[in-house]
Amino acid sequence: MPQTILVINSGSSSIKYQLVDPSIGVAMASGLVERIGEEMSTIHHRYSLKEVTINEPVPNHEAALQQVLDLFEEIGPQFEEAHIVGIGHRIVQGGRYFSGPTLIDDRVKRLIGELSSLAPLHNPPALKGIEVCQKLLPGIPNVAVFDTAFFQKLPNSSALYALDRDVAERYSIRRYGAHGTSHQYVSTRVTQVLGDKELKQIVLHLGNGASASAIVSGRAVDTSMGLTPLEGLVMGTRTGDIDPAVVFHLQRVANMSVSEVDNLFNKKSGLRGLAGDNDMRAVREMARSGNPRAREALEIYINRLVKYIGGYAAEMGGVDVITFTAGIGENDIDLRREVCQRLEFFGVILDEEANNTRPREATTISRRDSSVRVMVVPTNEELAIATQAMTLV
Repeated sequence: MPQTILVINSGSSSIKYQLVDPSIGVAMASGLVERIGEEMSTIHHRYSLKEVTINEPVPNHEAALQQVLDLFEEIGPQFEEAHIVGIGHRIVQGGRYFSGPTLIDDRVKRLIGELSSLAPLHNPPALKGIEVCQKLLPGIPNVAVFDTAFFQKLPNSSALYALDRDVAERYSIRRYGAHGTSHQYVSTRVTQVLGDKELKQIVLHLGNGASASAIVSGRAVDTSMGLTPLEGLVMGTRTGDIDPAVVFHLQRVANMSVSEVDNLFNKKSGLRGLAGDNDMRAVREMARSGNPRAREALEIYINRLVKYIGGYAAEMGGVDVITFTAGIGENDIDLRREVCQRLEFFGVILDEEANNTRPREATTISRRDSSVRVMVVPTNEELAIATQAMTLV
């Protein structure tokens, strides 16, 4: 009988889930509950050839997960057939405490709660998801898989800020990174496909949240996100790198509170702040229509990417593979072309025909005579979470 893991990604107003058989890397069922707690919610559930969408109010996370369990029984697969042996939870912030998947007990829940100050939008709803699963699915072990785990052993030259050591130690200030589950999965797939464990890789996880990583022989040596997911690349609604004195300036001249600046930097900046929309597809369409702000937003986005690629190549002493992944990285043909054109001095030569696709498998989009291989590798964080969870259950 196949053994499966129920993967839960609990957000502030959503629950994304997959029932995964890690042994064959297949999702047997999947779904999404959106707009939890709003006047009208939406539930999508897919199993085999069956797909259902329900629009009705879902007041809280417990009601959302109960709806999911009811859909498993109604649409399939029934729990008796699913053989669920564990529940894997995506947790964004694991701080210094967690360097790998961890069976969840009261201590782990307490630490996830304590780390909420470093991921206030992510850790609290994830903790709620854990508590709901423990209540509705008693007896099934829950496993936490942390986005920060892959970056927990960064060298100090990358992990530490040039901040007073006593202050940094006292308040646990260092680079933690994020999207680590994706970066680990994608870089491992590159190693498997190319049959080389000694590669110097740069992975670009480009979605509404965006991050870059430098990986040598399977070990992360640097990443763009920092203490929180705010640092690094330009994102959908986040500034990415910005002079911290901007905070002081806005407090002094605009009378903005810490909360207002936090909201500005995290939710009203990035592509949204520059072009008026955080969806890259919309920004690109506006740019094609001649909108100068949208075109400028794209140029800023690409310039930041190129700066990180160049910096990481220097840091590693070269680069063998640059990989695009996540929603924008996997689907935006123009973005990949524009980035690669900026890297031609590196010896990057794009295969235009290969690039003009949205691959579902790991694919090389550079020419054979390119000095750096460029790839597109679809990420699969749910499979990575399920695989890690299965090692403990």
